[in-house]
Amino acid sequence: MRIDINGHQMEVTPALRDYVNDKFARVTRHYDHHAEARVILSVDKLDQKAEATVGTTGKTVHADAVAPDMYAAIDMLADKLDRLLIKQKEKMTDHHRGESAARSDSFG
Repeated sequence: MRIDINGHQMEVTPALRDYVNDKFARVTRHYDHHAEARVILSVDKLDQKAEATVGTTGKTVHADAVAPDMYAAIDMLADKLDRLLIKQKEKMTDHHRGESAARSDSFG
């Protein structure tokens, strides 16, 4: 997965870059397909906001998180993306594949 990290009204430090890359490693572990992620870190008064758009094959997934601390916002964002991508992956798999084999065994 290629990750593009940008800051909006803030400077993205190397520590923040490393933290985002570490957290997104978990997301890439669940999703094997080629994907591109665009992460935007921003500050709005007292709130720290992290948002990401992940372009996968056939679907674009967007998530955002707001917290008082940027690291907490990145944690929440990674959790949301992880759940969304697992849900998308389950939708892509064929759930009817094993069902016909189970029916033929119960009748025979």
